[in-house]
Amino acid sequence: MCIQPLLHSRSDTDRCRFRMFAANVGKVVFETRLLVLYPAIPMAFIAHYYRFNRPWIFGLSLIGLTPLAERLSFLTEQIAYFTGPTVGGLVNATCGNATELIIAMFALHKRKIHVLKYSLLGSIITNLLLVLGSSLLCGGIANRNKQQKFDHMQVDANTLLLLLGLLCHIAPLLFNLTSIDPPKLDRTSVLQLSRASSIVMLLAYVAYLFFQLKTHTQLFESQEDQHDDNDKETASIGFWSALIWLCLMTIIISVLSEYVVGTIEDASETWGISVSFISIILLPIVGNAAEHAGSVIFAFKNKLDISLGVAMGSASQILMFVVPLCVTMAWIMGINMSLDFGLLETGCLAFSIFLTAFTLQLLGHASLSNMFPLDPSKFEAAAAPVPVGASSSGATASAEMEQKKEDPEESSEDEGGLMGLFD
Repeated sequence: MCIQPLLHSRSDTDRCRFRMFAANVGKVVFETRLLVLYPAIPMAFIAHYYRFNRPWIFGLSLIGLTPLAERLSFLTEQIAYFTGPTVGGLVNATCGNATELIIAMFALHKRKIHVLKYSLLGSIITNLLLVLGSSLLCGGIANRNKQQKFDHMQVDANTLLLLLGLLCHIAPLLFNLTSIDPPKLDRTSVLQLSRASSIVMLLAYVAYLFFQLKTHTQLFESQEDQHDDNDKETASIGFWSALIWLCLMTIIISVLSEYVVGTIEDASETWGISVSFISIILLPIVGNAAEHAGSVIFAFKNKLDISLGVAMGSASQILMFVVPLCVTMAWIMGINMSLDFGLLETGCLAFSIFLTAFTLQLLGHASLSNMFPLDPSKFEAAAAPVPVGASSSGATASAEMEQKKEDPEESSEDEGGLMGLFD
């Protein structure tokens, strides 16, 4: 007689779990405006299995990466609710760069060094100019009547990290341009310098992570959370559900990235577009869709700390971690890869970093002037007209003489004390 209630309770539990699973799938898979691009994912698998024309495989894989990257942004946003803005921005930058890292590893394995360098360079420039610029623009338009604030410590730390990475890239370039050694010795010296610089970059990035997540976490905490407690948002799915979906999306992205790397030359020949243009422009735009969508969404919600953490964190992570990691892996695999990206490419990288740093410094000074406006009444006394021929020191001396006339006893005591010293 006690068996039936147990069976009913188990069936109710199973139904509840099934409903939760269906709701989870609906929120993760179907709550996106890029739902129409999902058919490109199975079509890319089918085209690769039946050996269709390779440009078709490249195009379908590129289209299929777009909604997956956008869903990565959504899942990272859910994780950010549980981990806080600092760790959430770091996770978003790491998972968003999974596409670039996987493409770089496949290109390195197939010894396509030019594709690797161009794709990583394009990712850095896209994050600094396109992602960050569109986030600041959209955030400013959406929050016209609000004051936008961001953490200057986080911006300064990422800017200095980017400048250090730029210095490590410029050193092999200058050595290669000004060297008078034979070409063979020159390449060996540039490789050794690049590998040493890569080790320094990796150690610097690890130290930055330790500084950000362990020793000085209070410096990177968002200041907006102290004022937005009343309208706090909640996560749509749980932490472990978001983490499982994140791993699943990353696996599918890795498969499609392999298809992209293997068919990029055939697509270039068929479409009449250079490999450098595809690597610098098309691949980073698709690969950075997660950062782009997430950064713009957070900027619309007036959360500039997370937007800057995503955009600048992603750029600094590629420059200081992914690039030196590829150089180190190529060193282990016996492949000659240096940090010399070329004069024009390194110049574009330097221009992007300096432009970003200058813009954020201007925005920081503007926000500080809005937060602490100057009181004009304090300057009325300083701006008072002074008679011609009278200097500021003369005005001060006359004020002291008037004060002595008003207090003759005090002045006589002072003079008596001074005369007593001489007696």
